[in-house]
Amino acid sequence: MKPMPEVSMNERFSALSNLPRFFKLVWKTSPALTFSNAILRIARSAIPVAILYVGKLIIDQVVHLSQTHESNHSYLWKLVVIEFLLAILSDALSRATTLVDSLLGDLFSNYTSIQIMEHAAILDLDQFEDSTFYDKLERARQQTIGRTVLLSQVLSQLQDLITMGFLAAGLIVFNPWLIVLLFIAVIPAFLGESYFNDKNYSLSRRQTPERRELDYLRYIGASDETAKEVKIFDLSDFLSGRFRFLSNKFYRENKRISVKRSVWGSIFSILGSLGYYAAYFFIIAKTIAGNLTIGDLTFLASFRVFP
Repeated sequence: MKPMPEVSMNERFSALSNLPRFFKLVWKTSPALTFSNAILRIARSAIPVAILYVGKLIIDQVVHLSQTHESNHSYLWKLVVIEFLLAILSDALSRATTLVDSLLGDLFSNYTSIQIMEHAAILDLDQFEDSTFYDKLERARQQTIGRTVLLSQVLSQLQDLITMGFLAAGLIVFNPWLIVLLFIAVIPAFLGESYFNDKNYSLSRRQTPERRELDYLRYIGASDETAKEVKIFDLSDFLSGRFRFLSNKFYRENKRISVKRSVWGSIFSILGSLGYYAAYFFIIAKTIAGNLTIGDLTFLASFRVFP
């Protein structure tokens, strides 16, 4: 069987042009849930910076009160209450987003499945016998089953980008040079994840014909409808042997990518940590020199949690 070619870089970038159509389909599925999801995710994106900033104010106020011995602590307790409410709001938004993701994902999967079924109904029979066309149809069917996960992943990545925007704005307010922290900590890992996601997609795309064969072997090798023929023609060894060959092949290919992904992920993580601690050293030095407060130090140092 002739292997499918690798997905080119141009094809990978051109795939991004499908995002508007993807979101258009999501919107058609349920405008109300799509709009609610967008609002919830934007709100969730702003919560981390808000919590960090209120925490900074609390620490600065505690230091101030410890130095001045003022008896009026009302402002401090107001800040504590605000941070508490933000924490409650963050948890509520997270749960609401998960719920809306689940509902929207199920509706989207159903909607796209119906579209594929309606499209298949108008196709000519000879198209189903075209292996290239049928591979595309099979990929569409497989991807439809996982639409819930795909939708959640895409929306989560967009939310992460918005969160990075808020964090970047927070860094710029304190020190524009600290924006380097964000890029050093995030960009290498982002590029690595994108690269290996492309590799996984290319591998999955190449494996489509043999995946269909594997599913077919799995079915006829243990089905009551084919059991008689398998026994009469003594096909059990052939079927299990072919299945073992294909499954081991898929395992080796997936293992190779997984190992590389793990190794490079560790390297990118080390690079991110080096960038963070270089900036951390700079922040500590500025705090010791009196250019930053203890609250500023806590606020900026906590950014490592979010990337």
